[in-house]
Amino acid sequence: MSARVHLLHAGYARSPSVGSSITFVDDGDARIVMDPGMVADRRTCILEPLAALGVSPESVTHVVLSHHHPDHTMNIALFPDAWVIDFWARYKDDQWLGHDGDGWVVGPSSKIWLTPGHTDQDISLIVDAEGGIHAMTHLWWKEDRTPEVDPYATQPDALIANRRRVLDAADIVIPGHGPAFRV
Repeated sequence: MSARVHLLHAGYARSPSVGSSITFVDDGDARIVMDPGMVADRRTCILEPLAALGVSPESVTHVVLSHHHPDHTMNIALFPDAWVIDFWARYKDDQWLGHDGDGWVVGPSSKIWLTPGHTDQDISLIVDAEGGIHAMTHLWWKEDRTPEVDPYATQPDALIANRRRVLDAADIVIPGHGPAFRV
């Protein structure tokens, strides 16, 4: 069975408001939410779209964080039974366990890539799904691939290299704060 990717909330970044792009991935036994961050209303932006897919918060098995800014992490607690995955570990209850980093498998068709650039701790979720290879990433903020120069980038050269890496592999990119774009 091929994984399915559902964009629950196409994020935005327009001062003073910011909302993360939030994605649900159904990948075999892995039910993954990516970047459950800041939104105007968690009911209409996260919980209702999941319910429309037949997904309860308790059935989510993994929450993947592209990085640790609050606009991407604010609503982790909505998923009480999920493993939380970041750039260097996985967490659940009182467990803090490592993982293998770049290429670590989250589900049968889903893996993380270490993609520093926006922050030193950025990761992307790469999913071989219906419709092609999907990359959920903060290497870009918006669907128009802006900003070209990330004003917060901690590693501009790594950002450029990781953008190339993702574009070479992906068919569809879901940026940190906007709808998906095709490569």
